[in-house]
Amino acid sequence: MAKHRNPPDLRPDRPRIFGIGLNKTATTSLDEALTILGFTSLHDGGPEVHDAVKRAIDDGVPLLTNLDPRWDAFSDIGLLSRRFRMLDEQYPGSRFVYTVRPVDAWIDSRRRHVERNVTRKAEGKYDGTFLVIDEEKWRREWDEHAERVHRYFKNRTDFLEIDLTAHGEWEPICTLLDVPVPDRPFPWANRDRSQSPR
Repeated sequence: MAKHRNPPDLRPDRPRIFGIGLNKTATTSLDEALTILGFTSLHDGGPEVHDAVKRAIDDGVPLLTNLDPRWDAFSDIGLLSRRFRMLDEQYPGSRFVYTVRPVDAWIDSRRRHVERNVTRKAEGKYDGTFLVIDEEKWRREWDEHAERVHRYFKNRTDFLEIDLTAHGEWEPICTLLDVPVPDRPFPWANRDRSQSPR
């Protein structure tokens, strides 16, 4: 899956890199790392990307159909990360990176994110819907997603599970993607109060 192609491969069905960890699992750090490695990486994308993927789901077409074909990698896009089986079928040869972190730290990071959203909503600076703290529901979401991922990708060599909050290092990702390790520190992006990447 070497990156450097000449000319660039923009086939809409070509293999891609999918971050399938839930939000607040160092997806921003993953995005920055992939960018440093030379991939064109899309992180989150906001309502526009959500709506584009939702249209593809509703129309029964490949999930990336309505997105710019230049994107090589995707992370923190819930409609994609939960549909890894479809992505695997629609984009054969792709790589999957499952970012994780200790679940209590994940819950805490999500809770603080919601609290910031509520404040920003009151200030007229946020129009999203991530506004309710429900730790019991979040724990179920974590467990169910982990179980599905582990069952589907068991013994797969095109899959990496990594806790970037504990081990922010290049080698596992570069090995998965068959690219050289860059001569620079691994990016710790969007750190919270614990100084762990998110």
